[in-house]
Amino acid sequence: MYKILNKCRVFLQGFLLLNLVWLIASLLLNINVIPSPFAVYKDLGSLFTNKIIIHILYSLRRIALGLVLSLAVGIPTGIIMAYSEKANRILYPLIYFSYPIPKTALLPIAMLLWGMRDGSKIAIIFLIIVFQVIVSVRDSVLNINASMYQVVTSAGASKSQIIRHVTLPAILPELLTSIRVSLGTAVSILFFVEAYGTKYGMGYYIIDAWSRINYIDMYAGILVISVIGFALFVLVDYAAEKICKWC
Repeated sequence: MYKILNKCRVFLQGFLLLNLVWLIASLLLNINVIPSPFAVYKDLGSLFTNKIIIHILYSLRRIALGLVLSLAVGIPTGIIMAYSEKANRILYPLIYFSYPIPKTALLPIAMLLWGMRDGSKIAIIFLIIVFQVIVSVRDSVLNINASMYQVVTSAGASKSQIIRHVTLPAILPELLTSIRVSLGTAVSILFFVEAYGTKYGMGYYIIDAWSRINYIDMYAGILVISVIGFALFVLVDYAAEKICKWC
């Protein structure tokens, strides 16, 4: 809990410093594109009467589905690649080539395959997270000390029991770290993937405010999506602290 509180303190310090820079910029430039932070915070109260909760829930739903699918595919794939040299020889070149490709560049293809609604948006979030999960799981399994397997193997444990009681607990800290990084990326690309084929989502909310030249609402939306990203970050940290008590 101390680590989480410390990160919240650091976040608050950064938040206050950013607001100070923001305030100075708004005073010096005195243009509508950079409104005063006080004007934006004053508008925050009215956001929750403008159905912003619906936008938040839509975005969280897409992130959650993308994350669940990524874990369902990425964890078994990473374990298979670590345990099987043949599978690793086949899959690793594909993973190595695909991992650095900007996934947002695949959005037109995703929209052609799964339509312009939630399917394509979840697909892009899935692609952003799944490669990070696969690489993290594979490397974590390969780095497990062989002595950890000897005790359960000598006790007659089956392959599934070894994976359940040794492999998964051993890779969990690294897996949660990769999820935390990937979630930050997933939140950051909502602005892009929610710009098409939807009327709900924080990305759509920000773009809609921008198109209406409503810079107050635009900045308020950016603040909300930033807080969502930080909240997810802290949630994963809290889960890691509670689940990985041996770390």
